[in-house]
Amino acid sequence: MRRTFILCLALLVSWFALTATAVAQAKPNILWLIAEDFGQHLGCYGTREVQTPNLDELAASGMRFTRYFTTAPVCSPSRSAFMTGMYQTTIGAHQHRTAEKDKQPLPDGVKVVTDWLRDAGYFTANVREFPESVNLKGSGKTDWNFKYTGKPFDSANWADLKDHQPFYAQVNFQETHRSFHAPAHADPQKVEIPPYYPDHSIVRQDWAQYLDAATELDRKVGRILQQLKADGLADNTIVVFVGDNGQAHVRAKQFCYDSGLLVPLVISWPSALKPPRDFQPGTASDRLLLSLDVTAQTLAWAGITKPAAMQGRPFLGTTAEPPRDIVFGARDRCDQTNFRFRTARDARYRYIRNFTPDRPMLLRNDYKITQYPVWNLMKQLAADGKLSHPAQLFITAPSMPTEEFYDTASDPHETVNLANSRNPEHVSALQRLRVATEQWITDSNDQGRDDDYSVDWEWARGQPEPKLKKK
Repeated sequence: MRRTFILCLALLVSWFALTATAVAQAKPNILWLIAEDFGQHLGCYGTREVQTPNLDELAASGMRFTRYFTTAPVCSPSRSAFMTGMYQTTIGAHQHRTAEKDKQPLPDGVKVVTDWLRDAGYFTANVREFPESVNLKGSGKTDWNFKYTGKPFDSANWADLKDHQPFYAQVNFQETHRSFHAPAHADPQKVEIPPYYPDHSIVRQDWAQYLDAATELDRKVGRILQQLKADGLADNTIVVFVGDNGQAHVRAKQFCYDSGLLVPLVISWPSALKPPRDFQPGTASDRLLLSLDVTAQTLAWAGITKPAAMQGRPFLGTTAEPPRDIVFGARDRCDQTNFRFRTARDARYRYIRNFTPDRPMLLRNDYKITQYPVWNLMKQLAADGKLSHPAQLFITAPSMPTEEFYDTASDPHETVNLANSRNPEHVSALQRLRVATEQWITDSNDQGRDDDYSVDWEWARGQPEPKLKKK
């Protein structure tokens, strides 16, 4: 009798252990692949002169999203937002590269996504170290504008993932961040440059180098996807590829146009898990999404109820919330350069409110002077009277309009400001987005409303203009 009882107890313990393991394995692994300063410049998004077979294949077998926006056009506020699922302006993380002494702790009820996941049994990693055969390193970038105490990740080593499932891991890639360094592939004479740049050899060379960096990024992503398969992890890992903000070019990164906020989002679903009904492999979705939504969706995949304070919205599966009609974004101080922009974007129109219109778009910024050859070129060409295109003159003007309004359907590069249009449709859409922006500033408790944005303006006006370096 005693032996029978012990045997039954042992079987019961084994059953509980197996059940616990099965429950743990039912939760998917989640891998974020985060590219720095990268717009939708992949073959699958229609860009020519770039070679991105790995990400194109990921999109072909998964889902590609064409209207996915970050909440800030520069890394530290953008990352502060998507790592918490909160607007950077709500949590006081809106000033780029906030000094350590000025950083504030996160508000009550707000955590980084890894803390929520760890509480649900996930192992977390910001991977920098890979097996020797992979031959690459992750940048390990965090760059948050808030005060964090504790350990946001359990590991930095890829080798730890296989034995610690379910896991959430992210890999950060710096290839498309300046300065670019990648083997040459793109032909500068064949690349398509935006019309707000002069058709100049420096512009073409710079754009080609950016696309070459995208090609190198894709090669490294391919190595990681191969390692995921080699480790037997591909069949139960959701892979998410995103950009942290738009491309590192003039009038893109640090500015509130599509070029600064519209980034790629590709999601691949693992074969061992049944996809939600609204996940349609091989398709593209034009649903309006914010980077905060991927945060909320990641928690939903892990079986975590969305925290009450979180501003992101799950968008797939049974927990999906209603689609957004409008997405919002913001730009504040970047490095030593002070602007305050707020923007609203619907499926067709973009509205930008400029709270600092007295200063030029090319207000002195030491980072851009040293890293952006086209920044210096355009200033020099403007000084020499060699710019004629209205969109180029707009960039080099001594001040900026208080409001900008663009029809992205007919004007995808956002070069024709319709803020003064008398077209009834434009007037109606402008008013709707203007009101929505004002309401969002109030509802989201925008912490930038009381900041001083004038502290560097007199200094910047007195600085000498940089000259184009001769090569």
